Amino acid sequence: MPANPDFTEFVQDLFAPLGGISARRMFGGAGLYCRGVMFGLVYDDAIYLKADAESSQDFLARGCGPFTYEGKGKPVRTSYWQMPAGLVDDQEEAVAWAKRALTIAKAQKAATPPPSRRITLGAARRR
Repeated sequence: MPANPDFTEFVQDLFAPLGGISARRMFGGAGLYCRGVMFGLVYDDAIYLKADAESSQDFLARGCGPFTYEGKGKPVRTSYWQMPAGLVDDQEEAVAWAKRALTIAKAQKAATPPPSRRITLGAARRR
């Protein structure tokens, strides 16, 4: 189901205290960004936040699961976990979870080397 624009706007308002929040449509949902770093997504009126091995345990403890999609005949599990539903009613707590997701997303982005821009001689000749 495509991301509901009203719900996506609500989520942006919910996380507004982080500053610089934007949403971009993608694959039927919407990516949540804070100053250019994707820390969450909205899909089917649910919020998913970036998690790592440690924080995913907190999501599990609250009965939440990861975002999955069908890929080449089998489900693909992502590093985005559904935010506990009750947090949408507590902006302070929701922002705390989003801050943690943003910290994780920034750390993973910093650890990922930039793509190589070098063109090999063979690739240049194929043009």
